[in-house]
Amino acid sequence: MSDPIHRLNTALHGRYSVECMVGEGGMATVYLAHDLKHERQVALKVAKTELAAAVGPVRCLDEIKTTANLQHPNILPLFDSGEADGLLFYVMP
Repeated sequence: MSDPIHRLNTALHGRYSVECMVGEGGMATVYLAHDLKHERQVALKVAKTELAAAVGPVRCLDEIKTTANLQHPNILPLFDSGEADGLLFYVMP
């Protein structure tokens, strides 16, 4: 099995530099990353491949779009999202 941080850095080259894994849950893994364009630290959340395969990438991306439109003081904003090398991800502060 390949190193997930190396795979992410390759897939997101020029956009984000992934530094380390912060945590892992049943649905996703969270990494500390550096946003190269905006020069800031971010949380990069990557959906588990099993989950993405089970529900499909279109549904996952639709749910990310829905999340991006939520606005509330207790909800973190969504900076970015997408798919890279088969990995579904979104980026938050």
